[in-house]
Formats: sequence, structure tokens, C-alpha cells
Amino acid sequence: MGHLYYGNSAEPIEIPDQLLAHLRVVVATKLRRNESFTLSWHHLEDIPGGISTIWLQPSIPLRFVLHSEAQVIDKEILERLATASNSSRGLTVDLDMFDTRELVESSIVRAA
Repeated sequence: MGHLYYGNSAEPIEIPDQLLAHLRVVVATKLRRNESFTLSWHHLEDIPGGISTIWLQPSIPLRFVLHSEAQVIDKEILERLATASNSSRGLTVDLDMFDTRELVESSIVRAA
């Protein structure tokens, strides 16, 4: 399980490594272009609350921590994540899907 540190919070957001590796590429690309957007995720079953959303913009510090270095980046997943991040709803992902094939087949990315 990887970690995304958002803002000045010491508590990380836990995200499966495979998904976090893809998010890192999409988020870095958008922020490098000075584009802001929302990132939402459905909580894992053992975490109450259902869904969380954060606002991503270049001035908010982010740190990505992957626990496995060798992550295969899938072009189709990147394109789906990028498309969703450009939608009016922002980017929404399911954290319980972390195999690349499952990400594509299960429509982990939901675009408006």
C-alpha cells in the first residue's frame, strides 16, 4: 500500500501502489500545467465515511510514497485517469482495485 501526503497533514492517504503510480503521473502532469482539479476516492470497506475528496492545485504540497519500485504504467489507464481529471466531476477512483487489468476491466475511473 502506498501513501499520498496532502498539504501539511502528517497522516497519509493510503492508496494501492499500482494505482498511486498511475495517479502520480497524471497529477504531476496536470500540476506542471498549472491545472487544478479534485481527486475523490471511495473508502475501503474497513474505513467509515464512504468517499473523500481533495482539491489538488500547484500550491498545495504533495508527496507520493510507493512501497514497491517496479510499477508497470499502463497507457490506457493513464488516458482514462487524465480524461476523468478533466471532467466537471474531477477524478474519482476506487481504492479496492489495484491490479492493472482489474483497473481497466472494472472501470475504476468514473468520468462524468
